[in-house]
Amino acid sequence: MALTAGFSWINRRYLRLPPSIGVLVMGLAASTMLVLLELALPTVALYEQLAELIRKVDLQTTVMNGMLAFLLFAGSLHVDFATLRSRLAVVGAMAVAGTMVSTALVGACVWGLARATGTDLPFLWALIFGALVSPTDPVAVLATLKAVKVPPEMETDMAGESLFNDGIGVVLFTGLLAIASTGAGDEIGIAKVAELFLVEAVGGGLLGLVCGYAGYRAMRAIDDYPVEVLISIALAMGCYSLATALHMSGPIAVVVAGILVGNRGPKDALSDMTQRYLFGFWTLVDQILNSILFLLIGLEVVVLRFDPAYLPVSLLAIPIAVGARFVATASAVTTLKRWYSFQRGTTAVLVWGGLRGGISIALALSLPETEWKPLLLSATYCVVVFSILFQGLTLGHPARSRASFECLTAFLRNSGPSVARILKAF
Repeated sequence: MALTAGFSWINRRYLRLPPSIGVLVMGLAASTMLVLLELALPTVALYEQLAELIRKVDLQTTVMNGMLAFLLFAGSLHVDFATLRSRLAVVGAMAVAGTMVSTALVGACVWGLARATGTDLPFLWALIFGALVSPTDPVAVLATLKAVKVPPEMETDMAGESLFNDGIGVVLFTGLLAIASTGAGDEIGIAKVAELFLVEAVGGGLLGLVCGYAGYRAMRAIDDYPVEVLISIALAMGCYSLATALHMSGPIAVVVAGILVGNRGPKDALSDMTQRYLFGFWTLVDQILNSILFLLIGLEVVVLRFDPAYLPVSLLAIPIAVGARFVATASAVTTLKRWYSFQRGTTAVLVWGGLRGGISIALALSLPETEWKPLLLSATYCVVVFSILFQGLTLGHPARSRASFECLTAFLRNSGPSVARILKAF
């Protein structure tokens, strides 16, 4: 927390990068300096002391069973359900079909790349890597959207997809990992996988709806902002824990509950004072946990020792992940534009804005200790760091290019008759 506060102040005072990205940059810089210091001065104990401290933080448990419920609930509170409902098919197609297509493409390409570089990576484990890096991370996406202005419809598509497809990705990851770990690939058919998906995804959504409605009714029955904020905390934690205990998707359950409370609450359940405290509280929780999570991602370099033999596959996994994201997104947009309107440049912004983050690393860290874990963890870390640093910092360029094109098009369309008259006069 002390490091997070200090790095956040330095970033706000001097670097002026988006808050979470600025903390990640300084965390990476500090980790790199410590690694170099260890190589130059092996007798210095500072490196080992910090490494031991970071090892005590179980990032997988911290993210998946701690931060994620709070971050997803905080993000979903601000989703406009009316706009989301009008784009529900778009969000659903990108969150479900897009994640599946990307998983298959990334898995196939990484499998072929590994074999080409002399690594005998099984195809099923390559698919697991595809499930790791295909979902966009809601924490990274929502943090970036605060710093980059995009049209409301495009923002809804990006935010909605990121909030739901991490649940889909976790379901795919869990199913594929179960098959790979037990070696029961021949015994688990399509029907079993479909059943798992329905129980996890649909069951999680229904559970979130029930829990969210119960929380909304409880808040509506009283007018006491400390108790109502406490109810919202209990809703985020309890809904996620109950979904996990019932083998349903905790992320999807929390997102649905948050959307319900965030949209129904202000209408007739939350007074003006309660709204100020409740939404202000969750905004602070979101910003603080975001900064801590991104700092942990940066500091993980200290304890993750990468084998140089994995570098070619890890680096080439970056364009593979971006390319698969492009194919999945372009396919969804091309198919749905018969029924939905998309602004020019939507595909570019959605592809480049599909950031990966802490969830991917947390899932990679949860892999069993097999001979493939170091390779998959190394590749995942490279994809995540590239995504947050380069895509997150440059997302404004495709967004501005799209806006500039629209301005030019509007100008030509409006000035067309005048230009025609002038040309006719000449």
